[in-house]
Amino acid sequence: MTIALVIVGGFYAAIALGSAAGKLTKNEQVIASLTGVGVKASFVPVLAILEILGAAGLVVGIWSKLLGLAAAVCLALYFAGAVIAHLRVRDKAAAVIPPFVLMVIGIATSLLEAHR
Repeated sequence: MTIALVIVGGFYAAIALGSAAGKLTKNEQVIASLTGVGVKASFVPVLAILEILGAAGLVVGIWSKLLGLAAAVCLALYFAGAVIAHLRVRDKAAAVIPPFVLMVIGIATSLLEAHR
């Protein structure tokens, strides 16, 4: 179970960092998606920092079960919020599926953390 947790958690951390990088570098597609759901430009760096902290929590969580569990749950909630934001504005499925998949990975990571 620990090997699966390290693999899934590491993958999830890498994805969160990639998502944060898109926000911090002001990738046009990322910013367009965020503004499309009503996120103000001044809040984009805050979202990126939350993702970076979540990724760091997952990595440190390899050694600290409680921190890893908290980080996984918080990232799952973060991406659940993204799903809700996209559904609220009636975005196409193509915009909803990526955060939904990341939310599911967060739930899986949380379960792995809780059962180790």
